[in-house]
Amino acid sequence: MITGMERLVAAMNGEKSDRIPVFCNLLDQGAKELGISTLKEYYSNGEYVAEAQLKMREKYGYDNVWSLFYVGKEAELLGCQKIIYATDGPPNVEHFVIQSDADIEKLQVPEDITSHPAWAEELKCLQILKREAKGKYPICAYLTASMTLPAILMGMDKWFELLFFGSHDLRDLLLSKCSEFFHKEVTAYRNAGADIILYANPFGSTDFVPKKQFQNLSMPWMKKDLEPVGIDDVVYYCGSSRMNNVIEPVMEQLNLKSFYLSPNDDVAAGKKIVANRGLTCGVINDIRLIGQKPKCAAKCNALLRLAWQGGNLRLAHW
Repeated sequence: MITGMERLVAAMNGEKSDRIPVFCNLLDQGAKELGISTLKEYYSNGEYVAEAQLKMREKYGYDNVWSLFYVGKEAELLGCQKIIYATDGPPNVEHFVIQSDADIEKLQVPEDITSHPAWAEELKCLQILKREAKGKYPICAYLTASMTLPAILMGMDKWFELLFFGSHDLRDLLLSKCSEFFHKEVTAYRNAGADIILYANPFGSTDFVPKKQFQNLSMPWMKKDLEPVGIDDVVYYCGSSRMNNVIEPVMEQLNLKSFYLSPNDDVAAGKKIVANRGLTCGVINDIRLIGQKPKCAAKCNALLRLAWQGGNLRLAHW
């Protein structure tokens, strides 16, 4: 039997397998899978998250598992005291660590994030996934880039204000601390068993910043994030922001080779840009397909036809 890891390795090497690797982003759905009524209870225990990830992968037959709880977990490691647990959406940050300029000066990156209480359940989850899935199904970790992390530390509006109109010294101090935190996260997740690092950076797309600032600000900070930690297991991700027009400079300057496209990107165009130099991951906007199972199959087939153009299909479908 071919494993998800074998499918992924074949795709990355441009080799044939029984099918393309399929990666599903099933996260909060784990609570329902275990019959747990609230996300607050579900995410309180790493065993729940790991068990649900393994059960959902087995149930639906896709090729990966996630160590991700919710994005606000990173803010908790930096001092966030309160998370909002919605009944109809993912948890989000309620308490912003940075309320003023002085809070940027005071922000402390933990010397060892693995000793932080908020890391304990993450570690528990990873230990179980490593024991049950390591080598068979890629264990994915979601880590926020230094350019994007401030949005969950101070709010998007305040981060935009500082980024574009505020003190450059203060901005760079915050980015430096966020980059230091990213380095420690990568090391911690790799040591705990993560196989894939999803490098999440909407500010690495010109949907968020103008092309000039992408080159003069985003790119240098991405280099500071990635060069010290290595990139072999890193997948470039810009959320729902388009990345086709930045793939070329990212490949040239950062040497990244795996790209998780936005549902708003043209998959065939993205594949053409990446060519045979890396892995193109096509993605479906599943929100539009809720309750439309026949349309989901049609959308998958259309995505594959686009990706097949020119032959040598190297696409992982997320």
